[in-house]
Parts: sequence; structure tokens; C-alpha cells
Amino acid sequence: MLDERARSLLKTLVERYIADGQPVGSRTLSKASGLELSPATIRNVMADLEELGLIASPHTSAGRIPTALGYRLFVDTMLTARPSLLEREVHALEGQLQPDQPQRVITHAAQMLSSLSSFVGVITAPRKPSVFRHIEFLRLGERRVLVILVSPDGDVQNRVVMTAQDHNQSELTEAANRLNAQYTGLALEVVRERIRVEVEQLRGEIAGLMSAAVQVSDDDAAQQDQVVISGERNLLSVQDFGQDLSSLRRLFGLFEEKAQLMRLLDVSSRAEGVRIFIGGESQVVPFEELSIVSAPYEVDGQVVGTLGVIGPTRMPYERMIQIVDITSRMVGQALSQGRP
Repeated sequence: MLDERARSLLKTLVERYIADGQPVGSRTLSKASGLELSPATIRNVMADLEELGLIASPHTSAGRIPTALGYRLFVDTMLTARPSLLEREVHALEGQLQPDQPQRVITHAAQMLSSLSSFVGVITAPRKPSVFRHIEFLRLGERRVLVILVSPDGDVQNRVVMTAQDHNQSELTEAANRLNAQYTGLALEVVRERIRVEVEQLRGEIAGLMSAAVQVSDDDAAQQDQVVISGERNLLSVQDFGQDLSSLRRLFGLFEEKAQLMRLLDVSSRAEGVRIFIGGESQVVPFEELSIVSAPYEVDGQVVGTLGVIGPTRMPYERMIQIVDITSRMVGQALSQGRP
């Protein structure tokens, strides 16, 4: 635990470094902190903070910069909530989110996040609930079964699955009839939960076949998941990346490999409110120089997607949190209004 003096100096150091982008020395801290401390005392406190891994000393400078751990402590315990700084900026952009055009809402939301943050905006398109109207199983060979799922709007999904045991066609037809009678019209998320609860009451082969059918739908949904990214080029002007071409190449590789972002945003969608990953804390996107501020958005009370801002660890976190929070609520409202 840090005493109040150490906390005050760490908070001042992080805020100055975020604002200026330059390592912060003891003389600057002495002036900016408002504490009546001698330079020697400040140097001693900074040495303690460095030993704790909260700040570091670049070899080119006598000043100190925050580490990922220092940023985390700052974000978790030192940010002070202030009235929104963004009302005028958001008001100028909110007309872009037309509720009658869901895909444009998603595209413009990514652009809004990028414009307001000056970094990268990212958003996942809303996931449609998977509901089936009819299911069939066709035997193709030993332990090979074709699963056919028909959605209420007539969309057909086909997938060949391997079963744990061999089934003849009459067994497959019986299983399909039972499943159609019990589960038609239900969302597959509900079906999955019911199977988990009722697995002891279902015959083993039916539970296995329905689990395979749910997996087919999950795989199809994963293929349809869409990530919209805006403002990648903003990172070219970020001081932290501008001189490091290898970092930039890795970052742009991340944006091309959208599956990584999907996994990260999926984790975020299971949390309430704004979530912050700092400097490689996420094993999905382990970039030491990168931070991600994200939040889920809801349509009619249900979480259907996630959005966020990606930028350097030296970002103004208070502003980013407000940007992400406000945009998530605006997107949810626009999409809810646009539903029939």
C-alpha cells in the first residue's frame, strides 16, 4: 500500500506523462504536485515507486515514466469522476446513428469512436439470436451424419459431424422428430442450457446429436461475426509508435487478424460496464505498448455486441472511458429504436 505522499506523486507523474509524453523529473513533480517536498525527498519516493514496479527510468532520460502496473493502479484508484467532457462533441456526431439503418449505425459508431479518441475505434456487429424451425439428421456413413438446421426465415445450415457411435437412419429420424417436438422455435442458447439440465433424461444419442447441432449453429455464428475497425492510421501519428516500425507492423497485423480482436471483445461482452486492458494484461492481445478500453452494448436489455478504443498505454483514460461509455449507450439506443 502506498502512503498519501507516494500516491499523490504517482498520480501527478502519470497525468503529466499522459499530457506531455516526456519522462517526468523530480523538479517537475515538485512544481506540479503542490506538495512542499524537497527534491531529495521526491527522488527517494520515486526510487520507492520504481522498486515497486510502478514507474521506470528510460535509459535516455533522468525522468521517470509509468509502467503498465503504474497505469493500472492509476486507473483503478486515482481517476476522479468529473462531469462529461464530451457533450458538445458527442452532440455534433450523434446524428450519424440513424436507427433505421443498423449496419450504418455500426460503421458510424466505429468512426465516432475513432474521431472522438484520435485512436482506433472498434465494434462488433450485433449477434442475431440463433433459432431453428426444423432439424434433420441424414446418415452419410459410419459415424458420419449430415446435420441440417432450418431457421424461421428459411435459412439452411448444413454441417457434417462425427458422432460418438454409429446410428442407422431410423434412429436419426426418431431423434430429429423428438428434438423438433421439444425445441422448435427456441433460441439455441436456451436449447443448450436445457440439454445441459435435461441430459440425464435424454437418451445419450439424442443429447449427443443435439449438442452437435448446437455446435453447427455456433460455428456458423462465429463465421458471421463481424468486427468494424476505424482509424488505424491514427496510430502513425502517435509518438509512442511513430518511430518504432516493428511495433506498428505488429499492430497493423492485429487489425488484419480480426479473430484476435473478436476473442478479446467477447471477453469484454461478459463484463458489466467499461473494461480496460493495459499493456499486455490480456493474453489475447499481449501488446505491452497497447491499451484497450471497451464496453458491451445492449439492444432491448440484451448484450448483443462490444465496442471500444485501442491506443497507446499513454492515453487519457478518463476521456476514453467517457467516450466508450457514451457511445455504447448511444449505439444501444439507436439499434433498439430501429427494431420492428
